[in-house]
Amino acid sequence: MANKSTADKVATIQKGYALEGATIELGAAIVDGELHKDAPVRLPLSMMNRHGLVAGATGTGKTVTLHMMAEQLSTAGVPVFLADIKGDLSGLATAATGSDKLAKRTESIGQAWSGKTFPVEFLALGGDGDGIPVRATITSFGPILLSRVLELNDTQESSLQLVFHFADKNNLELVDLKDLRAVIQFLISDEGKEALKELGGLSKATAGVILRELVTLEAQGMERFFGEPEFDTAELLRTAPDGRGVISCLELPTLQTKPMVFSTFLMWLLADLFEDLPEAGDLDKPKLVFFLDEAHLLFNDASKAFLEAITTTVRLIRSKGVGIFFVTQTPKDVPADVLGQLANRVQHALRAFTPEDAKALKATVSTFPVSDYDLEETLTSAGIGEAVITVMNERGAPTPVALTRLRAPESVMGPSTAELVRSTVAGSALLAKYGTAVDNVSAYEKLTGKAAAPTGAAAPGQPPVPSPEIFVPGSPDPTAIDNEARRIEEEILGRPSSRQSGGEPSSSQPAPPPPARRQAPQSGGMMDDITGALGGVFGSGLKSMARSMGTQLGRELLRGVFGTSSRRRR
Repeated sequence: MANKSTADKVATIQKGYALEGATIELGAAIVDGELHKDAPVRLPLSMMNRHGLVAGATGTGKTVTLHMMAEQLSTAGVPVFLADIKGDLSGLATAATGSDKLAKRTESIGQAWSGKTFPVEFLALGGDGDGIPVRATITSFGPILLSRVLELNDTQESSLQLVFHFADKNNLELVDLKDLRAVIQFLISDEGKEALKELGGLSKATAGVILRELVTLEAQGMERFFGEPEFDTAELLRTAPDGRGVISCLELPTLQTKPMVFSTFLMWLLADLFEDLPEAGDLDKPKLVFFLDEAHLLFNDASKAFLEAITTTVRLIRSKGVGIFFVTQTPKDVPADVLGQLANRVQHALRAFTPEDAKALKATVSTFPVSDYDLEETLTSAGIGEAVITVMNERGAPTPVALTRLRAPESVMGPSTAELVRSTVAGSALLAKYGTAVDNVSAYEKLTGKAAAPTGAAAPGQPPVPSPEIFVPGSPDPTAIDNEARRIEEEILGRPSSRQSGGEPSSSQPAPPPPARRQAPQSGGMMDDITGALGGVFGSGLKSMARSMGTQLGRELLRGVFGTSSRRRR
């Protein structure tokens, strides 16, 4: 390798990046200190669901790199999700203006540059900012992710899972923090001590610890992140009328001091997509590319269950057409099981000022294929806007390592004006759907007997929730439903049903808490999913049976790898 001429090294890069399908143009290769615009470095669009890593020291240009990649993905019709931690990605909505310096740079790498705007949807976690509010229900968020936010230990996390199990089984909807608090308060009360005893692994002391953490979270103002209407992650998969992919930009203006909250919410978005999207196999281009900035925050002090769930999600979401790019400082920030699944690498400069830095540098070099570069020297001497790159080619093999001068973004590298952001949000079709928080009847109201607090007009599409005391004309009688379900169950199974006549639960099933009242069945949620699937396979008879069994099955939720649930009341 040391005897190869510059021309041979350039030819190796040219051959390695001579790709046939659609690509993301990353820049031009630098070989032996010289820039070669005839040696372009590219990333196959079809391989972006093999995930990737954008790494480098602070100030080396990681944010500009993902900005540039997001522009090209949008142009190719691929939706993009970005977390705007520093507040400068909103510039995607504003066309950049040229300059002599910019023209010289773009010409040197063979980039035909022109200022452009891109279709951006501004989101804000819990409405904390100017964007469309993004909320999650506690039920959907699940116990593993919530334990991460509450910073619970493994024992407390297991106990919280029992609380969720109890709520799921007894049809107590956990929409916001006050719902979960009400369920725990019930379990440690005299009225709920029998139910607490049946849960076995949940002690009154541990329940009290979780309750105190919830109160602390509410005191920090975190309650606004949980509630309804819950954000539908399918909104991240939209394209603009002109065919370009919509770039969903999540504002995080005040959450830099609460990194655990925003990093966990980003993982909820991914987990929700994972549960909802169908298998897609290999596609010409991904359905969505998800950039997960400050990725090291996900893994700091993470529990074993949380790390296993991340690893499983990253491994399996590829087949659903979603690509994930982790953005962090060094590959050491990402666990080995996750790092091994990241086929596309964009490594900006690293600094080696301390022994720890030097150790991280050696570890980074060891993760790259053998190359014509002295990577230790290259990674410490690369300039701003340059990166060492290797990606997966269309045959599934790694491309040659190439020090690359990266393309310049065509929109503003900085924030758009506040007026532009606000006008974009005001004109968004999502504002009417998610702009107004609603407080429907859920566990808190059922356990306390209190009516839901008024919250203003519901978002469009939210059905009115009847009070348990109000008779709804045409609603089925619960006893008749249970008796019919018992009869059908016996016919199908050929043995006596475990369900007692008259709609009473058998002694083997824990009774719902006394304050909870039976509501008229609501449309949507898990039962519609089950009946749709069963109806399609076996016909309307079994579909009808599944609906009839709703009073029992409706209490059980199917939870995903993070303990999340796709059952929603939108």
